[in-house]
Amino acid sequence: MTSSSWEDFRTAEPAFADTVRARFQQYKHHVLATLRKDGSPRVTGLEVDFRFGEVWLGMMPNSRKALDLLRDPRFAVHANPGPDAEMTDGDVRISGRAVEVTDPAVLARFIEEAKPPEPFHLFRVEPAEVVHTGIEGGDTMVIQAWRPGHPLRTFRKGNEDGSPGEAS
Repeated sequence: MTSSSWEDFRTAEPAFADTVRARFQQYKHHVLATLRKDGSPRVTGLEVDFRFGEVWLGMMPNSRKALDLLRDPRFAVHANPGPDAEMTDGDVRISGRAVEVTDPAVLARFIEEAKPPEPFHLFRVEPAEVVHTGIEGGDTMVIQAWRPGHPLRTFRKGNEDGSPGEAS
């Protein structure tokens, strides 16, 4: 799994990064998927924080999700779809690696600005894939996907066609 920083993603695709960030910032709570010891998925809620040009995941000390990430940093986080059954703003997710932050200066800066309940685990997101799925024109599904080292790809799938076609 190739990953990069949020800033790498923002530099490569600024408009797409803004769309993803805005979608996450619509709601406070989102859904995190981690891997248990046995490899099965664990899905839990959490807050996603955009600050200092990075994406951060904060967790209570020794929570199951934090322990999962300390053992295996692979994750996916899905933005809260909200109450809108039509999902007019689309659906977004970020997957990659969550790297625990232990640098006292970074932690102090985060605490000073974010004021999280202490103690806590703090993880910096290294995205390996960022995806936005939405509906265009009422019946065409549009999927945008970014991976490090690759251009943004857009796929469209209409109700009349069973296979997604790459648009760009």
